[in-house]
Amino acid sequence: MAQPIIGIVSSNKTDKTIVVTVQTRKTHPLYRKQYTESKKFMAHDPNNEAQVGDKVSIVETRPISARKHHKLSQIIEKPLLREDALSITKDDTEEMARQLRKAKVQEEET
Repeated sequence: MAQPIIGIVSSNKTDKTIVVTVQTRKTHPLYRKQYTESKKFMAHDPNNEAQVGDKVSIVETRPISARKHHKLSQIIEKPLLREDALSITKDDTEEMARQLRKAKVQEEET
């Protein structure tokens, strides 16, 4: 049985494919300093369920394409806040700044 790999989805732009970034901590053999290594795996996601930022588990499988040798086994955790879910945009912040300046000018006049 293939050992599961746990990582974070870094891209889901292609159809039925996700890119999973796996980070591992290693210790340098001579200097004994710890450092982080990251490796990217392309995995098959048949239902396009995984989104960017999800913590997922993937397992090795037969080659599906030239670079795809893993498949999504489960989504472990979804992030509390996604980048695309933020409701405040640049236009909104500019509008809020204008309103604050207007209110400040009105206070100074009175």
